[in-house]
Amino acid sequence: MQLPVFAALVLIIAGVWSLAVWPQFLRRVMKDPRARDAAGKPTKFLTVHVVLVSISMVLGAATAVIGVLGLLGK
Repeated sequence: MQLPVFAALVLIIAGVWSLAVWPQFLRRVMKDPRARDAAGKPTKFLTVHVVLVSISMVLGAATAVIGVLGLLGK
């Protein structure tokens, strides 16, 4: 895969950013009172945010990998 060095670096930075930011967000969501009901069970609020964070982290990892492959010229 041929990518300009600048584009590859942007993809790597964006991927690393996603992998660094989303887990912190999820920790805050899990501490939120809306995350669990009175019985301590996960609410839809928590479920939706776990799904969003999971998808974002997979996309972030894929973005970083594409950037690395582009930087290596593979």
